[in-house]
Amino acid sequence: MLKQTHNGCALELSMSRLIPEHDLPVRVSLFDAVEAAYPDALQRITDALLRGLPVLVECDKGLTPYAYRCIRQRLKAHDIACMYLDGRSVESPDQASTPGGQSLVATIISQLRDAVRGAADSRVVVLPHLDLLTSARGGLTSEAREVIPLMYENPRLLWLGFADPSFPVLDVVSKLFHHKVELMGVPRDRVRHLVTQRDARKLGRDGLDVYGLYTHVSGVNAVRLRQMLMAIDGVDYPEDPRPVWHQIREATLTGGLKVPEVSLHDDIGGYAQVKQTIQREILDLITRMESLDDADAIARVESLIPRGMIFHGPPGTGKTLFAKAIATALGAAVQIVAGPELKTKWVGESERKLRQVFAQARQSAPALIVFDEMDSFASARGMYSGSGVEHSMVNQLLTELDGFRDNEMVFVIGTTNFPESLDAALLRPGRLEFKLRIPYPDADDREAVLRIYDRKLDLQMDDDAMQHAVKQTSYPADEGTPWSGDHLQALCRRLARARLRADRSDATTVTDVDAALIADRQLPKLTPDEEFVVATHECGHAIVAMHCPNVPAIDRISIRGDLAGTLGAVHYADPAHRYVVTQGQMRDTICTLFGGREAESVLLDDVSIGAAHDLERATQMARALVEEYGMGPAEIGARDFKGKGDEPLSDSTRMALDAAVKAILDAEQARARTLIEANRDQLIALRTQLIAEKIIDAKAMSTPS
Repeated sequence: MLKQTHNGCALELSMSRLIPEHDLPVRVSLFDAVEAAYPDALQRITDALLRGLPVLVECDKGLTPYAYRCIRQRLKAHDIACMYLDGRSVESPDQASTPGGQSLVATIISQLRDAVRGAADSRVVVLPHLDLLTSARGGLTSEAREVIPLMYENPRLLWLGFADPSFPVLDVVSKLFHHKVELMGVPRDRVRHLVTQRDARKLGRDGLDVYGLYTHVSGVNAVRLRQMLMAIDGVDYPEDPRPVWHQIREATLTGGLKVPEVSLHDDIGGYAQVKQTIQREILDLITRMESLDDADAIARVESLIPRGMIFHGPPGTGKTLFAKAIATALGAAVQIVAGPELKTKWVGESERKLRQVFAQARQSAPALIVFDEMDSFASARGMYSGSGVEHSMVNQLLTELDGFRDNEMVFVIGTTNFPESLDAALLRPGRLEFKLRIPYPDADDREAVLRIYDRKLDLQMDDDAMQHAVKQTSYPADEGTPWSGDHLQALCRRLARARLRADRSDATTVTDVDAALIADRQLPKLTPDEEFVVATHECGHAIVAMHCPNVPAIDRISIRGDLAGTLGAVHYADPAHRYVVTQGQMRDTICTLFGGREAESVLLDDVSIGAAHDLERATQMARALVEEYGMGPAEIGARDFKGKGDEPLSDSTRMALDAAVKAILDAEQARARTLIEANRDQLIALRTQLIAEKIIDAKAMSTPS
């Protein structure tokens, strides 16, 4: 066995995977490279033309003249002449003779007109720029209107067209070609024929690792691959071949694409289960494939690797960051495409953009396309209103997803907040079959994320500050949603800016974290009387919660207004049981919700409207107990009164349900009042402490008897 390193990843390579240097060709010209890379495809093109079938060849522009020359040599053996209409010579693309004063397109159309109306014998007419003549934005161009009738005018002519796959060919022209052949990349089993002995000496010491090279150049056509190999700069038999492999990888990147540098484990905090799934379902399969030697075994593994994935979850949880980490692990170029940017008002333009995205990714393979906000253009067909461009874009996306070769290292990840809105055809096996939910981070995840930014931004958070930040971010953020990775990054950046302004190099403390948490908030300025009412209300909740056995322990009481939309709040520790909810838990929660209102009534002899939301939640829970969970009085019975398909309820039944809901609310309100009256002194002491400190956490909370 031989151990070799590509892209920093160590791969165990069996000796049989390596082709000895002496088994490689000494010289390979660009034309030889095309012949060696596509012998079967070139022969299919020739055979079709010999049978009188027009052929459309999809390939990169740089490959067209070389592919044409190879086809022309084959046709000459059968005494068939060709006319190469590229605005220059009609016989060969090597002789330039463009007439002065005319555009290239106009010259080609002029040549086409002469060929159609002046030819007396059967011949092959070659159109190397078919997409240039017929592609349109917003309808047919004037050139297309002139070209299309000409192509149908002379049935004695046999057409050979070349089109760049990045651009569409009009259907009316495409139907003229009975045979279509694609020349994309280089087949893996033909790569060895394009690498010379000199090239192999630059790549390592023990011959050519075909599979290793293919993972770098799978999307590069034969001409470009030869040009890249000829341009390799390095010594023969290098001790460390990684710089040479890096040269090759950089040369394959088109359109400014880059291979990201995001480590799945070092740059993304927490999310152990998500990372484990990505490692198991994708990265381990790639590593396994690269270590295999048998072609059939490699093909089996390739068929199992999911090429299409959906990352779904709330905004800001790192879906795109996980995609970049996958690209880094694969050594793949990443292309991030914003879904809304693909949509345009021009007919066919959105589909063209999609086609170009995939063409660029295939040319830069291994590559990963990330469609951000995929639901913006790939919603279920028939469920949206508008111009209908989304319908065409979904069809184009399906076409592209189905067009991948088995060994083509191109992956697609769609990110969305609404996976249920995506078109079902996209989610079937073989397309975007792998689905991964990335939720809001829990406490362990938040700590891991904060530690990464603490290291990157040199915050020097001490242990108390770190734990305080983790605890404080368990409460909703300003938008009322849980804290996401983006929220945590913003908090750490705010801390870093404050430290920079103060020119600090000491540790970040709990006080610093608190200041950063409220830095951008406009806290309400309560009068002393208002503060007294709010403190009474919140302490009422707390006192009742302390004496209800099924309510989680209190974590924090605040009247600082640091939670968006509230003047005060009581926060509780995470419940011991997150997935099983009992009747006792729900009744205790209802009782606690009444605690604030009853405290105001007992201590202030008045009530405020601050309990409105509490009453709403309490009523919803009581109604759910009775109407959904079968926990009402025995005379009503254990039945779901909100179930779908049930018959309309009678007036008497509705009255019984309402009475049962009222009975629960009255009972829990009375229980809350009893607890408030029984613990009146404790409530007053806690209120005094809260008014003085504004915030009381679990450690600072005193509970005098």
